[in-house]
Amino acid sequence: MRKKRRLAGILLAMFVLTGCNSDNSLSSPGSQTASESFEVAFDGELSHVHGMGYAGNNGGLYFASHSGLKIYRDGKWLETADNFHDYMGFNAVDKGFYTSGHPSANSDLPNPLGIQRSLDGGKTLEEISFEGETDFHAMAVGYNSHDILLINPAKNSLLEKGIYKSGNGGETWEPVKAAGLTGEVTGLALHPEDSAYVAAATSTGIYFSSDAGANFRPITKDKEIGTAVAFTKDHLYFGSFGTTASLIKYTIENEEMEKLKIPELKEDGIAFIAQNPEDDMELAIYTIQGDTYLSDDRAKSWKTLR
Repeated sequence: MRKKRRLAGILLAMFVLTGCNSDNSLSSPGSQTASESFEVAFDGELSHVHGMGYAGNNGGLYFASHSGLKIYRDGKWLETADNFHDYMGFNAVDKGFYTSGHPSANSDLPNPLGIQRSLDGGKTLEEISFEGETDFHAMAVGYNSHDILLINPAKNSLLEKGIYKSGNGGETWEPVKAAGLTGEVTGLALHPEDSAYVAAATSTGIYFSSDAGANFRPITKDKEIGTAVAFTKDHLYFGSFGTTASLIKYTIENEEMEKLKIPELKEDGIAFIAQNPEDDMELAIYTIQGDTYLSDDRAKSWKTLR
């Protein structure tokens, strides 16, 4: 029991350490110079990742980091040659991504970013709302619907502290009751098309809602920590930690759970999960300690990407 508590404490501490740095003196990586291409080869360390997903028509698996976007595409690693923003609340969608966070030192964007959207792989950001007001760490966006669910950490010009949703691109917001949701939220997910389905990973487990977040129920056992959530059309993938790290595929229709094979994770847990919308065989995970794994056979085997 003492060992279990110690491992749980390590995992929760890692979540805190992977939070963003609110210091707006972020600098661009010294090795980067102006380039004709917005994407250049990346051979550095992949660290301080705050989100991961397949960014639609841009292709590839995107990693939102403290120093901009890193991309794994066609077996090669790339990074952007500009816009080294500290991306938080990152959500890949069918046409690009939504994000929050802080601008890089050479940017003229207000700090914090509020909610921004990019439809060109991060070359440009379009303000959705709250620019210069709020940094949203816990935010979910429907992959196809682009509906938004977020936790507002403090009162801003429109919202009180709490959980809110928008079904019209951030033009208006409605409060979400979230009855039954307990613990510190470390991850949120919205179904790609039907925003009645919501999931949350918290310090007390994985929670599922089928009424747009009005009510949540736990789908993990007592004393199990929730670490990651990600929807596909028919399933919820989630990471949790009891005595060891686990990856579960939860079928929405019949509530069946399948424990999937994962790499050996020692004193580590799953921080982010992404399934390729164009290839349901391909599944990726990023761990709390910063390791990246990819499976192209529905989690029967894994290879290390970074």
